[in-house]
Amino acid sequence: MHPFARARERTRALNAAKMERMFAKPFVAALEGHQDAIEVLAKRPESVTDVASGSWDGEIIMHNVARRTQIAKIPGAHKGKLSGICWADENRLLSSGVDKTVKMWDMRSSPEMSSPGAGPSEPKPMAVFPGKAPFNGIAHHWTDPVFATASNVVQIWDETKSAPIMDITFSTSAESVTGIRFNPSESSVLASIGSDRTFTLYDIRTGKAERRVVMSMTSNDLAWSPTFPTMILLASEDHNLYTFDIRKLNAPRQIYKGHVAAVMSCDWSPTGLEFTSGGWDRTVRIWKEGQGTHPEVYHTKRMQRVLSTAFTADARFVLSGSDDGNVRVWKANASEKLGVITARERAAIEYRETLKSKWQADQQVGKVQRSRHIPKPVYKAGQLKRTMLEAQRVKEERRRKHTRAGESKPKAAKQKFVLAEQS
Repeated sequence: MHPFARARERTRALNAAKMERMFAKPFVAALEGHQDAIEVLAKRPESVTDVASGSWDGEIIMHNVARRTQIAKIPGAHKGKLSGICWADENRLLSSGVDKTVKMWDMRSSPEMSSPGAGPSEPKPMAVFPGKAPFNGIAHHWTDPVFATASNVVQIWDETKSAPIMDITFSTSAESVTGIRFNPSESSVLASIGSDRTFTLYDIRTGKAERRVVMSMTSNDLAWSPTFPTMILLASEDHNLYTFDIRKLNAPRQIYKGHVAAVMSCDWSPTGLEFTSGGWDRTVRIWKEGQGTHPEVYHTKRMQRVLSTAFTADARFVLSGSDDGNVRVWKANASEKLGVITARERAAIEYRETLKSKWQADQQVGKVQRSRHIPKPVYKAGQLKRTMLEAQRVKEERRRKHTRAGESKPKAAKQKFVLAEQS
C-alpha cells in the first residue's frame, strides 16, 4: 500500500462531494394549467408518467410528466375547493369536494387524444355520491370496490351504492376528520387525522375505531410506508414530521426536524428508504428514513407555499403542487444525470458514491455534503426558531431546578409529542 494512499483517497472523496454539490440542479419542469392553488396530487396506478392534480377552484387536470402535456382536464369538477382525489383503478378517478359530493370520473383516453398535438379531453362523471357534510379527504381500498371519506365522521362507501354503508367514529370524538388513508398491506386498517389533534386507527371489518392518540399539535397529512406495513408518517403543524409504529403509539419512532413552518404534505418513495415533504415555508424537502436532520432542500423564487407532494412510481422524481398553481417536477437525486449514461460514467459515479459513503464522517467531507443554499427568509426563520427553542429549553431547565413541580425528570422530545393514548 502506498504511504499516501489514504490521503489521496480522502482528497478524491472531498472532490466527489464538491462535484455532487456543483452538479446539483434538481428542477426539471413546471406543469402549468391550474388557475388556483393545487391541493392534492394522485399518481395513476400502473403508470410511471401519469398524475392527477386538483385545485382550490374545483378543477382536475391529469398530466403526463414525461411529455409535460395535459391528458385530461375537468374544469369545475366541484363547486368550490376540491379536497381530495384518488384512483379506484387504472381508468377511474374519485374526487371529493366541499360541495358535499364525491364524483367518479372515467379517465380513459380516446384514440384521437393519444395523437401528438391533441388537446386535453374533458371526461364526464360516471357516478355522483351525495353527502351531508363537506368532505375533507378520500381514500380507496387497495383491492375491494370500497372507498372511505373524511368529514365530521369517517364514512365507508360501496361504489355501487349512492349512500354510505358504514359510519365510523370514536366514541368520545367531536372532531372534524381532515385526512384518511388505507394501509397498503393490511387493507382493512384505516388511519385518519383530525382537527382536534388526534390520530385514529379503524378496522372496517369490525366497523369500530380501535385506537386513538392525542398529540400536542394538529397533523396536516399522513402516509403509510410501502415497505414496512406498521409504519406511518405524519406531517405536523409544529414544523416536524414523525414516524410511528402502530403497534406502539405511546411515542414516535423518529422526529424529522428542518422545516421552519407548518408541514402541509408528505409522501413515501416506493423504495421506503426516503420520503418527501412540502411546507408552508415554500420548500420541498427529501428525507432519508431514520435520519432526522439535514434533508435535501428544493426551492425556487416563484414557488409559493407547498400544499402537496408525491414521489413518482420509479422513485427518480418528486412532484410538488403549490398555491401559485404549478405542479413542479424535481429530481430525487439532485445531481443525477438525465439521459444515457455510458458504462465508464456509471463506474465513475459508483466509485464516487462509495468514496462519499466511506468518508462521510470526515469533517470537511461531511461539511460539504451537508451544505445547502436556502432562501434568506427561510434561513432567517431558521435562526429565529433555533433562538426560541434554546430560550424555551433554558426556561424549562431553570423551572425544573428551582420549583417543586419540576422535581421530576425532564421529558424527552419524543415523549412530549403524544399527550394521551386511548382505546
